[in-house]
Amino acid sequence: MIAEKLKGYESWMAPEVPENIPHGDMPGDKVRITESHIKKAGTIFPVLLKKLIPVMEINPWERVVVCVCGGSGVGKSEIASLLSWYFCCLGIGSYTLSGDNYPHRIPKYNDAERLRIFRESALKGMVAAGDYSMERLERIRQWQRADDDANADHAKEYPWFTSYLEAGRKGLAGYLGTDRELGFEDLEAVVTAFKSGEDRIWLKRMGRAEDELWYEQVDFSGINILIIEWTHGNSGRYRGVDLPILLNSTPQETLAHRKARNRDGAADSPFTTMVLEIEQKLLESEAHKAAVILSKSGELLSYAAYQEQMKEG
Repeated sequence: MIAEKLKGYESWMAPEVPENIPHGDMPGDKVRITESHIKKAGTIFPVLLKKLIPVMEINPWERVVVCVCGGSGVGKSEIASLLSWYFCCLGIGSYTLSGDNYPHRIPKYNDAERLRIFRESALKGMVAAGDYSMERLERIRQWQRADDDANADHAKEYPWFTSYLEAGRKGLAGYLGTDRELGFEDLEAVVTAFKSGEDRIWLKRMGRAEDELWYEQVDFSGINILIIEWTHGNSGRYRGVDLPILLNSTPQETLAHRKARNRDGAADSPFTTMVLEIEQKLLESEAHKAAVILSKSGELLSYAAYQEQMKEG
């Protein structure tokens, strides 16, 4: 039995990681594993092994679903790939699934829908608050053309703009990470099939162009661990995840990472920053369910320590 086999690895030592290891199934995804990722995965894996055994013993096919979730830049793809590879090194089949295959729209259309919802909700909010006028609309259009209409600094000079921002954020929050944006039902069907012992499962593939949408039948015979790497992997909008792993980063750490990654050193647009803030709140709301929480610096956190870190952040 696989669960019994795992009990023999209580003193697990991380093997040396080769230059190229298998990674998730997102088309075109580029995974660059660094020493930091290896160190973090090496911290998580022994804890995961111990938590895995009782869960595996419950399932008749000894199958377990793990998710690796977190905000932008925390290394979800890299760490999920490493964890999956470590399992395979122990002779335990593992597959890494990218949740980014499961939005309803390809990225450019989803980005456009996010912006449409924000702006339409924002203008409706101004009308409802009695703050709307054609003169003010022209001012807003100037900010929209500059991709700056989610900038809270404008409200300091134009107090009426507060209703635009508040209503727009509320509308956007009603879309991000919900069934309107993401195919939770489809992903839950995959999880259910896997945990029910099915050996061949059709998985969705989504690229970035209009014609890059297809399905691929994957052979899960010999696979005992399904690792879902996804920002929304720990969401309560779908069922079946046994062991959620949260890779945490404070809002300041996330912003610092995105600034460093940007070629010209510029910060994200105010709208992108708003999206990240809303996603961060979603992660925080589900964090209590995480079986493992790791800080961006690589420290294992209790839920209480996580809450304290976020307060300080």
